[in-house]
Amino acid sequence: MTDQLLHKIGLTLIPSVGDVLGKKLVAYCGGPEAVFLEKRKSLEKIPGIGLLTLNNILNQKVLKRAEEEISFIEKNKIKPLFYLDKEYPKRLQHCADSPMLLYNLGKADLNQQRIVGIVGTRSATEYGKKICEQLIDGLATDNVMIVSGLAYGIDSIAHRSALKCGLPTIGVLAHGLDRIYPNVNRGMAERMLENGGLLTEFMSNTIPDRENFPRRNRIVAGMIDALVVVESAKRGGALITADIANSYNRDVFAFPGRIGDLYSEGCNYFIRTNRAVLIESADDIRYIMRWDSPKGSKNVQKKLFRDFSEDENKILGVFGQEKESTIDEIMVKSQLPVSTIAGCLLTLEFDGIISALPGKRYKLL
Repeated sequence: MTDQLLHKIGLTLIPSVGDVLGKKLVAYCGGPEAVFLEKRKSLEKIPGIGLLTLNNILNQKVLKRAEEEISFIEKNKIKPLFYLDKEYPKRLQHCADSPMLLYNLGKADLNQQRIVGIVGTRSATEYGKKICEQLIDGLATDNVMIVSGLAYGIDSIAHRSALKCGLPTIGVLAHGLDRIYPNVNRGMAERMLENGGLLTEFMSNTIPDRENFPRRNRIVAGMIDALVVVESAKRGGALITADIANSYNRDVFAFPGRIGDLYSEGCNYFIRTNRAVLIESADDIRYIMRWDSPKGSKNVQKKLFRDFSEDENKILGVFGQEKESTIDEIMVKSQLPVSTIAGCLLTLEFDGIISALPGKRYKLL
């Protein structure tokens, strides 16, 4: 177990080998340990391996640092999660650039049935604080896990409100588990370990450098079903996370704000450009995510033998053998206007021909 972990950690430390290339190396060689045992000639044949990367792989000094990290992990009862492990977040696993290795501290099930990310400005207003608290209070009966970044402002309010409502909450960090940033959240972070946890891709002794935060944001965006932007200026980490969530086909929601308010500009902009759905309460999320429908129930009876319109046939023709498709695929392949697609999808769903799934996906029944 320790030997396997040694090479898993070592793989993440090889200079010029990122998450995408690292996974490719594991696939070609047969496992993390095999990457370090592979001969030069075999490594040279792997696409994307240049001379610099080749030499970095063959130079195995990174394993000494990996040994040090194992000592830290064992001492602090941290659970490392490799991307092929059963307990690795499955939603994140399907993202091409997901971390090869995560460090998890706490008791939360990272594959819980319903996971919502909440992000926003560090300079939360009273309005933002109020709607964030009301949102989480409204989700208290839905068995939802709340994910955020443990930062000042909206992140902290989201975690604190989840704790108050008894919901599990995960803080995704932009640094190692040997520290908490900001330090003012240390007490809250400790409480989160009892019904939630802390998650990071960064090893111990990693400080919260500026470039780490966008990497942290992709973990938040990848491990959730839906993302809510509570308050945001037109530029900031919250909108970066929302953009990544959109690229992962996650449902993105935003609260509207008053025109001219600095920390409403980002939300209003995302709503206006159709990158986020306008919401006013938890009920809107519950309805759009179909959480208010009894599990396994049929809201509609499938209408058999009805004739489909030309536009409907174009849309139905997009669904392949797996009988599932994303809204983006439907738009590209059908070449129909967005308004036409939306109307057809709604009609087909009412008639029991298709079913809407989380993540802007549709399934042919």
